[in-house]
Amino acid sequence: MSADAAVKRRRQPPRPGRKAKPGATPADVAAMIRVDHAGEYGAVRIYAGQLAVLGVSPATARSAELVRHMAAQEDHHLETFDRLLSQRDVRPTALAPVWHAAGFALGAVTALMGEKAAMACTEAVEEVIDDHYARQQDKLKGRDPELEDVVARFRAEEIEHRDTARAEGAKEAPAYPILTGLVKAGCRLAIRLSERI
Repeated sequence: MSADAAVKRRRQPPRPGRKAKPGATPADVAAMIRVDHAGEYGAVRIYAGQLAVLGVSPATARSAELVRHMAAQEDHHLETFDRLLSQRDVRPTALAPVWHAAGFALGAVTALMGEKAAMACTEAVEEVIDDHYARQQDKLKGRDPELEDVVARFRAEEIEHRDTARAEGAKEAPAYPILTGLVKAGCRLAIRLSERI
């Protein structure tokens, strides 16, 4: 086969009945890094808002300590995605100022509703992030080992946060189905916007 024929064959779309191999393109990877950076930034701000409320009273000291632990892990996640943005020359989301204010407000408001509501917020956010990271892992399989490893490690910690929130009574929060439904819808919208903007 000539070199020209080989090039033409590579450019042809897959034949009917054969699916193109799914996976992450370079544009997909850039969008993943951008949205993951935005998500971790939002998580840091949510926990900052919760700590601004829970961290001031001895009555909420236990919850505040749990939130501090989760916040420290989210700080590490954010630092990692800061590095990946820089190393891979990916632009951050233009919506960072929105997530700065919205994340803090969400954390503070849910904490003002009570410790259980703060935990319900954490549970809802982490359920969405678990699904989000799981989809990314599927797309990345064998295509970007560094990012695949980061996503797998951070997903495990997000699942730990979700499980902690459940153990701390998230489901006992006032208006639990409405609260978690709204938080999940907001997270999904933030993901879609941050991938693109």
